[in-house]
Amino acid sequence: MSWWLWAVVGLALAAGEILTPGSFFVIFFGLAGLVVAVLAAFGLAEALWLQILLFSIFSVASLLLFRNPLLRWMARHARPTPEIDTLVGEIAVASASLAPGEVGQAQLRGSAWNARNGSQSPIAAGGRCRVTRVEGLVIWLEPE
Repeated sequence: MSWWLWAVVGLALAAGEILTPGSFFVIFFGLAGLVVAVLAAFGLAEALWLQILLFSIFSVASLLLFRNPLLRWMARHARPTPEIDTLVGEIAVASASLAPGEVGQAQLRGSAWNARNGSQSPIAAGGRCRVTRVEGLVIWLEPE
Protein backbone atom coordinates (compact mmCIF):
# COMPACT_ATOMS: atom_id res chain seq x y z
CA MET A 1 0.00 0.00 0.00
CA SER A 2 1.28 3.46 -0.78
CA TRP A 3 2.67 5.57 2.06
CA TRP A 4 0.21 8.39 1.47
CA LEU A 5 -2.75 6.03 1.99
CA TRP A 6 -1.35 5.16 5.42
CA ALA A 7 -0.97 8.90 6.11
CA VAL A 8 -4.61 9.52 5.17
CA VAL A 9 -5.77 6.58 7.31
CA GLY A 10 -3.63 7.78 10.22
CA LEU A 11 -4.91 11.35 10.02
CA ALA A 12 -8.52 10.18 9.68
CA LEU A 13 -8.20 7.94 12.75
CA ALA A 14 -6.48 10.67 14.74
CA ALA A 15 -9.23 13.11 13.78
CA GLY A 16 -11.80 10.44 14.70
CA GLU A 17 -10.69 10.75 18.30
CA ILE A 18 -12.75 13.94 18.44
CA LEU A 19 -15.88 11.81 18.02
CA THR A 20 -14.99 9.71 21.07
CA PRO A 21 -14.29 12.33 23.74
CA GLY A 22 -12.25 11.28 26.71
CA SER A 23 -11.69 7.65 25.77
CA PHE A 24 -8.32 7.96 24.01
CA PHE A 25 -8.46 4.77 21.97
CA VAL A 26 -8.63 5.82 18.33
CA ILE A 27 -5.72 8.27 18.54
CA PHE A 28 -3.22 5.44 19.02
CA PHE A 29 -4.39 3.70 15.86
CA GLY A 30 -4.04 7.00 14.01
CA LEU A 31 -0.50 7.46 15.29
CA ALA A 32 0.38 3.90 14.26
CA GLY A 33 -0.92 4.65 10.76
CA LEU A 34 1.30 7.72 10.58
CA VAL A 35 4.34 5.74 11.75
CA VAL A 36 3.70 3.11 9.07
CA ALA A 37 3.32 5.92 6.51
CA VAL A 38 6.75 7.28 7.44
CA LEU A 39 8.33 3.80 7.30
CA ALA A 40 6.72 3.10 3.92
CA ALA A 41 7.80 6.50 2.57
CA PHE A 42 11.45 5.73 3.39
CA GLY A 43 11.18 2.23 1.89
CA LEU A 44 11.59 0.43 5.24
CA ALA A 45 8.22 -1.38 4.96
CA GLU A 46 7.33 -2.07 1.34
CA ALA A 47 5.36 -5.33 1.60
CA LEU A 48 1.68 -4.98 2.47
CA TRP A 49 1.80 -7.82 5.00
CA LEU A 50 4.68 -6.06 6.80
CA GLN A 51 2.81 -2.76 6.84
CA ILE A 52 -0.29 -4.40 8.34
CA LEU A 53 1.83 -6.25 10.90
CA LEU A 54 3.65 -3.05 11.90
CA PHE A 55 0.37 -1.14 12.09
CA SER A 56 -1.05 -3.79 14.43
CA ILE A 57 2.06 -3.92 16.61
CA PHE A 58 2.40 -0.13 16.88
CA SER A 59 -1.32 0.29 17.59
CA VAL A 60 -1.48 -2.23 20.42
CA ALA A 61 1.92 -1.27 21.88
CA SER A 62 1.17 2.45 21.97
CA LEU A 63 -2.30 1.80 23.39
CA LEU A 64 -0.91 -0.37 26.20
CA LEU A 65 2.06 1.88 26.95
CA PHE A 66 0.64 5.38 26.67
CA ARG A 67 -3.12 5.35 27.32
CA ASN A 68 -3.11 5.02 31.12
CA PRO A 69 -0.36 7.63 31.66
CA LEU A 70 -2.24 9.99 29.32
CA LEU A 71 -5.50 9.50 31.24
CA ARG A 72 -3.73 10.10 34.57
CA TRP A 73 -2.08 13.24 33.20
CA MET A 74 -5.42 14.53 31.90
CA ALA A 75 -7.13 13.87 35.23
CA ARG A 76 -4.36 15.68 37.12
CA HIS A 77 -4.70 18.77 34.90
CA ALA A 78 -8.51 18.85 34.78
CA ARG A 79 -10.25 21.81 36.35
CA PRO A 80 -12.14 20.92 39.51
CA THR A 81 -15.89 21.19 39.15
CA PRO A 82 -17.78 22.96 41.92
CA GLU A 83 -19.99 20.67 43.90
CA ILE A 84 -23.64 21.53 44.13
CA ASP A 85 -23.88 19.83 47.51
CA THR A 86 -21.94 22.73 49.01
CA LEU A 87 -25.26 24.60 48.94
CA VAL A 88 -26.47 22.55 51.90
CA GLY A 89 -26.59 24.80 54.95
CA GLU A 90 -26.74 28.02 52.89
CA ILE A 91 -29.44 30.62 53.55
CA ALA A 92 -32.00 31.26 50.79
CA VAL A 93 -34.89 33.73 50.57
CA ALA A 94 -38.27 32.43 49.42
CA SER A 95 -39.67 34.36 46.46
CA ALA A 96 -43.26 33.40 47.32
CA SER A 97 -44.93 31.66 50.23
CA LEU A 98 -44.45 27.87 50.23
CA ALA A 99 -46.80 25.46 51.94
CA PRO A 100 -45.28 22.21 53.29
CA GLY A 101 -44.18 20.02 50.35
CA GLU A 102 -44.93 22.75 47.80
CA VAL A 103 -42.50 23.70 45.02
CA GLY A 104 -41.75 27.34 44.26
CA GLN A 105 -38.81 29.67 43.79
CA ALA A 106 -36.12 30.93 46.14
CA GLN A 107 -33.17 33.28 45.76
CA LEU A 108 -29.78 31.78 46.60
CA ARG A 109 -26.37 33.29 45.84
CA GLY A 110 -27.98 35.83 43.53
CA SER A 111 -29.83 33.26 41.41
CA ALA A 112 -33.39 31.98 41.32
CA TRP A 113 -33.70 28.29 42.18
CA ASN A 114 -36.57 25.86 42.12
CA ALA A 115 -37.26 25.17 45.78
CA ARG A 116 -39.34 22.66 47.72
CA ASN A 117 -40.48 23.20 51.28
CA GLY A 118 -39.21 20.09 53.03
CA SER A 119 -40.57 20.99 56.46
CA GLN A 120 -43.98 20.67 58.12
CA SER A 121 -44.37 24.43 58.57
CA PRO A 122 -45.05 27.00 55.83
CA ILE A 123 -42.42 29.42 54.57
CA ALA A 124 -43.53 33.03 54.15
CA ALA A 125 -42.68 35.08 51.07
CA GLY A 126 -39.36 36.82 51.67
CA GLY A 127 -38.68 34.51 54.58
CA ARG A 128 -35.18 33.25 55.23
CA CYS A 129 -34.75 29.51 55.03
CA ARG A 130 -31.92 27.00 55.17
CA VAL A 131 -31.06 24.58 52.35
CA THR A 132 -31.24 21.01 53.68
CA ARG A 133 -30.49 19.06 50.49
CA VAL A 134 -30.12 19.39 46.73
CA GLU A 135 -31.80 17.07 44.21
CA GLY A 136 -30.89 17.95 40.65
CA LEU A 137 -31.86 21.60 40.23
CA VAL A 138 -34.25 21.68 43.19
CA ILE A 139 -33.14 22.87 46.60
CA TRP A 140 -35.03 21.63 49.66
CA LEU A 141 -35.70 24.30 52.25
CA GLU A 142 -36.69 24.55 55.90
CA PRO A 143 -37.59 27.81 57.63
CA GLU A 144 -34.75 29.35 59.59
